[in-house]
Order: sequence, then C-alpha cells, then structure tokens
Amino acid sequence: MTNLILATDSYKHSHFLQYPPEARAISAYVEARPNDFADEVLFMGLQPFLIDLLARPITNADIDEAEAICTAHGVPFNRAGWQMIVDDHKGFLPIEIRALPEGMMVPTGVPLLQVETTDPRLPWLATFVETALLRAIWYPTTVATLSWQCRQIIRAGLERTSDDVAGQLPFKLHDFGARGVSSGESAALGGMAHLVNFMGTDTMEALLAARRYYGADMAGFSIPAAEHSTITSWGRAREQDAYANMLDAFEGEGRLVAVVSDSYDLDAAITGIWGGALREKVLTRKGTLVVRPDSGDPVETPIRAIKTLWEAFGGTINGKGFRVLDPHVRVIQGDGMTIKSIARLIDRLGEEGFAIDNIAFGMGGGLLQQVNRDTLRFAMKANAMRDADGLWRDVNKQPATDLAKASKAGRQAVVRRDGRLVAARLDTVEAQEDLLVPVWRDGQMLVRHSFADLRARAAGEAVLPATLETAAA
Repeated sequence: MTNLILATDSYKHSHFLQYPPEARAISAYVEARPNDFADEVLFMGLQPFLIDLLARPITNADIDEAEAICTAHGVPFNRAGWQMIVDDHKGFLPIEIRALPEGMMVPTGVPLLQVETTDPRLPWLATFVETALLRAIWYPTTVATLSWQCRQIIRAGLERTSDDVAGQLPFKLHDFGARGVSSGESAALGGMAHLVNFMGTDTMEALLAARRYYGADMAGFSIPAAEHSTITSWGRAREQDAYANMLDAFEGEGRLVAVVSDSYDLDAAITGIWGGALREKVLTRKGTLVVRPDSGDPVETPIRAIKTLWEAFGGTINGKGFRVLDPHVRVIQGDGMTIKSIARLIDRLGEEGFAIDNIAFGMGGGLLQQVNRDTLRFAMKANAMRDADGLWRDVNKQPATDLAKASKAGRQAVVRRDGRLVAARLDTVEAQEDLLVPVWRDGQMLVRHSFADLRARAAGEAVLPATLETAAA
C-alpha cells in the first residue's frame, strides 16, 4: 500500500511553513504545455489516481511512518496538519478536483484539471499532491496521445487504400510493450491508455486496469502466436514441421495465428515453406496465417514479405485499385515500429500498390517506454491564493530566462470558443460555460467515467455522462 504522505518530493514537506500567513486556500492547475510532439493530448489517468490513492484514507499508522521517515531524512514534518486530516476529515484530503472529461482531446496549454484546498487550515495540500498527481496523469496521457497519433496515420492509410476502414482500424496497432517497461504498474497504465484507441494487445495487466478503473469487461484481444523459442526448439532441419504444427494446433474457422518466420532465413521461409511446401495447407486451412518478420529493415523487410506472399498466394484488387493478399495470409511488423516508421511503411506500401489491409503493426518500448514527462511538457502550477478576507489573489511565474515556462494567473476555466477548447479566467466566464467540473471533493468521487466513454470521446464523439451533468449542476 502506498503511503500518500510519502508519495511526494522531500522538499514538499517543508512547504507548510512557506506559504504566507494569510493563505487560506491554494488553487493549482495541470496542463501539457505547448511542445514539439503534439498540438493536442488525449487526457486520461485521473480516475486511477482517485481510486488508488485519494479513496484510501490516511491513518495514524501512515502519519507515524511518515514522521519517522521525514525526521530521519532531515526534513520538517507537519504532524499537526496530517492529524487534522485524520481527526477532522476521516483521513481524506480536504481538496476539490475539477477536471475535463477523460478521453477528451485537449489542445496543449489548456488546463486538464484544477485542484483547490477546502480546509482553510491546510492550504498547502493542493500543491503537496503534485508529485503523485502528475505521475498518475502524464504517463497514460502521453501513451494515449502517441497511440492516437498512430491511429490517425493508420486511418489515413486505410482510407487511401482500403475498402474497409472501420472494420480493420481497431486491430491495426498491437501493444507488445509489457516486457520493455519499468514496472507492472507502467504496463497496466500505459497498456490501458493504448486500448482507448485500439483493441489489440498482449499486455495483460492493461486488461485488468481497464476493468478495475473504468469498468471495461474486456478491453483488448490477442491471438495465438509463436516466438523464436517455440520455433527453434524444433531445430533448423525441422523448421517446416514447427510451422505445420502452428497451423494444426490453432486450426479454426476465422482463426488467426501469428508465426515468427525469421529464425533462420525469412525469405527462404516464405518462398520455400509458406509459399512452397505448406502452401496448400495454408490455403485449405480455416483461418489466417500472419507471417511475422522480426529483423532487418523495419520498412523494406515487411514490404518484401508481402510482395513474396503475393507471388505465392495471389489475391485481389480492391475498389480503390490496391492489391489485397489472399485472405489466408497476412503480415504483422512489430520490430522497429515507431510513429515515424509506421508512417514510412504505410507510404511505401501504397507506392508498391498494396492496401494497408495486408499488414498489422506492433509496438513495444516505442509505445510504452520511450516517453517521459517532458514529451508533452507536463506541469502543475499554482495560479491563485485565497486570503483571510476571502479574496482570491493571482499567483503565477514569469521567468525572464524562459518565458515558455510562464504559468497562468488566476483560477482557470476551460470553455469552447469557435469549436475549440481554450483556457480562460474563471472570473470571466459563466458557470455553465466551464467544462472543468468537480470530479472529487473531500473524499467523495463525483464522476466515474466508463472505458466506453473514453473511447467515444477519443473518437470525436461528444459524450457527457449523466454523472457529469449532475456534477456540473
């Protein structure tokens, strides 16, 4: 169990002594600042933070543990403040969080959420949760945004070359990233974020996360697949037998099976075995063989594989004039796939006259691990302080050495202007205009999003659950 009092940076424990004596409440917001990676972000990850951390009350044992750690560590400890939370608030942090709906595409520079303290004796709490809150949001939001960008690229390729876009798109990008991330929690949160945009995954922790945090019954799917150990254990002389075994073991109407085919010589495997000795077995099988290259140039190798399969198995010309392999064979490329190599591969396939129907893409570390907080320049900044007279004062920074890191002054709202989300001062908009609505207050979850809601919003559908309408009212 995480001790929320210690889920922060050491120096945060000294901040209760640093705010002005007249401070009665602090407001702080979270945003992805303008960056070179994305103009919009797919916001998600707040609900797991609420469920896992804020919904668990702080106990006297947590206070004792934190006090011992802080004392030995050399930082102050606000025993009296934390005791107030246990005694007067049943262990729940007296804060309110207002947020945009998760799953929404949000322009950079627009607040995703805003935190305010609700107990005038504990104004420092709003920024105390910065570390845990940012950590909960930046990672799934960044992975979801990367996955969403891949979806747009793949969709465009399908729209250009395929007769069936909607039927194929959900399974065109498969998550293979579980082994390449730093922890099981990362696999769960990052893998779940990917599943907002697609339905293919081998990251099983993601399935549990989507079920636990957003009520998804089954958010993703996979197929039987070989790895090098299951092929090479047969020995090179029996490579054909290993492949035949895969076809026999997973026979079934409409069933797919993926077979890694570069253990020795990919070209020889396709021409001599798949397109040679096992050709009739593949064509009479009730299912689809998915050939997987796993080495070589990540763009030219799968193109060569598709061209060779076309020579062996043929196919049809679709309504847009592109070649589609016989339905018994397809290719999946997972090695070396990034957003840039996927785009290059899609362009090259089109140049060669092949539809995107012929291939699926896989991503591992490039999807779940090769991101950080600076990818989308995430930040949480204080923007207002309520004083002893009940007046909100502006709080912000404007560093002369880097004005790009300037923060917003005044409590924030998010409104629609000409169809686009923009940030505005809360004191300049009508209450019903503000899309930041209370989702958490003093230990109570006020809104609970479903995974279906996230998927619908990410796809551009305007989904406003009844719980949000209630909260807004």
